[in-house]
Amino acid sequence: MTMKRFKAIIYAVLIVFILSAFKQDKVVTIFMIGDSTMANKSISKGNLERGWGMALQCYFDDAIRIDNHAVNGRSSKSFIDEGRWEKVVEKIKPGDYVFIQFGHNDEKPKADRHTDPGTTFDENLRKFIRETREKGGIPVLFNSVVRRNFLKQVPKNDDDEALRNTTGPTKVQASEEGDTLVDTHGDYVVAPRNVAKEMGVVFVDANRITHELEQGMGREASKKLHMWFLPGEEPSVPKGRQDNTHYNVYGAHVVAALLADAVGNEVPALKKHIVHYDMSVASNGIGQYFEIAKAVETAPIGKKTTIQLFGGEWEKPSLPKGKKIKFILRDGAKWKK
Repeated sequence: MTMKRFKAIIYAVLIVFILSAFKQDKVVTIFMIGDSTMANKSISKGNLERGWGMALQCYFDDAIRIDNHAVNGRSSKSFIDEGRWEKVVEKIKPGDYVFIQFGHNDEKPKADRHTDPGTTFDENLRKFIRETREKGGIPVLFNSVVRRNFLKQVPKNDDDEALRNTTGPTKVQASEEGDTLVDTHGDYVVAPRNVAKEMGVVFVDANRITHELEQGMGREASKKLHMWFLPGEEPSVPKGRQDNTHYNVYGAHVVAALLADAVGNEVPALKKHIVHYDMSVASNGIGQYFEIAKAVETAPIGKKTTIQLFGGEWEKPSLPKGKKIKFILRDGAKWKK
């Protein structure tokens, strides 16, 4: 090989490297901080519980990267006290976003989690906003999603996490529920709106959006959004579960899609990156399915269906007669050769 040829190859490699680095720099990260309604969940043993933040990548294109730091059981106070917020702050780059949603656990009486709307809760939200801006990031403030509470008498709920230990009823006691969704959050959904107005921050009324969703679906159909199963109905929870707080796969995707659109309405720079495909397949549990075959099986005959695939290598399936499916490869996904 001549020296001229060698230099040409080195130059080409450098150009590819520089372009690749430039492309990486153009990716914007959305950091998410919050509680179990937003958090990523374990997918072991067929667990169907999902936070809406776990599904959110399915509704943004590859120019946006979701980095979800929400954790089960955390309030704005405990998220800070445990050093979790500090770790997020260290990662924020100019132009990144931080989606902030607390309230479910700030309501709880335990001293390590409790804050008060109007004082300590608001100050924690201000801290998230100030420190995000100091790093050149863009804060977006959400209030809490609703609990599915149609009970005529609002139950005392000291620990949403304990709902995972409940079992399903042998029959649904409809007489205990009415037809109107009843608020359980009080001023904890008002405080984020007030802080957002005070500090000039984008505010997404997740409480209103999810209230309209669950009220619109009604008392019975809204159970389909949550980890609510009768005994024997779902193999991963054979004894059933009565959980009106946490979402299942279906619920997380419905809520993530609605909140992505709500963000797009408030943040034009993000709106152009919002996507809505018919189905999502991912081995890490962020999609509706783990396997292409399941998605293809579910796709209707005769209707154009778009399925997005995330990461890794996938075996290209043979499509049944009458199914019109288009595949979108995401996050480095590719077909096996």
